[in-house]
Amino acid sequence: MKMKIPYRNIAHTVEMMGKQIEASIDFANDFVPIDTDPKELFWILRQNTTYKNDPPGVELLQSMPSMFEDNYWGIPGAGDCDCFTISAVACCLVADIPCRIVIVGNNSEAPSHVYAEVLDNGKWTPFDLVNPYYGQTKPYAFKKIINVY
Repeated sequence: MKMKIPYRNIAHTVEMMGKQIEASIDFANDFVPIDTDPKELFWILRQNTTYKNDPPGVELLQSMPSMFEDNYWGIPGAGDCDCFTISAVACCLVADIPCRIVIVGNNSEAPSHVYAEVLDNGKWTPFDLVNPYYGQTKPYAFKKIINVY
């Protein structure tokens, strides 16, 4: 789904991420192996994504089909933290892995990063595809959790 909507605030961005997650479910259904666990899913996504900053002055929120098949850079799987989070959440929903969205930054006025967390063996674990390893993310002063569906 492609839309061009001006930035309003973080609540609106989360709402738009939700729309992109919904638009990603069918693609994720074909992408996720049957009976995958969170760590395995992380590595599948991590090996198929490439970090690229948004173009200047634009906040891209790509659905999974856009990110993998028709993105701004012409590189399959290219996106930034919000695009990765959209794909991660869609895949977790398909795989029945409990997940949530985490918005972080140095302060609540200007969050600077977003990632997914998954419930893995009873513990909320970072599923941050910007980081090289499963279960890792950087520490931030501000953290807001958004429950998914």
